Amino acid sequence: MTITQLKYVLSVAEYQNFTVAAEHSFVTQPTLSMQIQKLEDELGVKIFNRSKKPIELTEVGNKIVEQAKVIVDESNRILDIVHQQKGYIGGEFKIGIIPTIMPTLLPMFLQSFTKKYPKVKLVIEELTTEDIIRKLTDGHIDAAIAATPLENEAIKERPLYYEPFVGFIPQNHRLFNNKQISPDELEMEDILLLEDGHCFKDNVLNLCRNHKIDNKKRFQLESGSFDTLIKLSKEGLGMTLLPYLHTLDLNNVDKTHLREFKNPPPAREVSLIYHKSQLKMQLIEALKKTIDGVIRGAISFSDVKIISPIKK
Repeated sequence: MTITQLKYVLSVAEYQNFTVAAEHSFVTQPTLSMQIQKLEDELGVKIFNRSKKPIELTEVGNKIVEQAKVIVDESNRILDIVHQQKGYIGGEFKIGIIPTIMPTLLPMFLQSFTKKYPKVKLVIEELTTEDIIRKLTDGHIDAAIAATPLENEAIKERPLYYEPFVGFIPQNHRLFNNKQISPDELEMEDILLLEDGHCFKDNVLNLCRNHKIDNKKRFQLESGSFDTLIKLSKEGLGMTLLPYLHTLDLNNVDKTHLREFKNPPPAREVSLIYHKSQLKMQLIEALKKTIDGVIRGAISFSDVKIISPIKK
């Protein structure tokens, strides 16, 4: 039995196809199939039911895969131990970032991180929270930046900052003349929302969950970007809510539409997250330290009310 054979088993279990698994393992399909067959012969069991399309794990195959994940992770930890002992911070580091955080936070820390840690190859991907959890669990990304808490026992969360919500209110809106607003004044029927898949939408829905939704609303509109929501709001189609960092780059005219919440303002918790079995802790610490350094000057709110991103 070899670590390589176990990696091939994990790949087939994930992709449910020998050819696709071989491509992702950078070997030929006959080589991968032969190694898995040798492992099955050695164990005297069938790991995969090859008659099914897509390929399925047998009952014992499911148990083997769970143990194989542990063994492969522990084997990778040896290299991680060596890197930590040498103080080496380098290699490939895959990060997922949710869409409502990527455009504001990434430009703040990317250049600083790459200058400080030139031996690290960052691979950054914009992902929904759901995809982030799946890819962390499958080992396809090393860490992520997302709204928390996620209430997932397999995911560790390291809070980076607390980002208040800010109202963007058009001139014809009933709240425009208010210097500050409160959650009790919000009405779901006139709030423009992000489309499904964005956890910030779930933040807003949870903030307003005690409010009834008016089914007589003349239209239902959801967008994939804050910029679109701002333009629609300025057209008088409703108000919207923005994360604080997104408001910093607005022009002076657009800033006249912003209204902060009364204390304590509703906010989202933004965290650096990773799987509990994550190996590259020296890279995670380096990333957190870099973000802590750049975010401290931009956002310093502490007296806030955290709104959950979990759909209620």
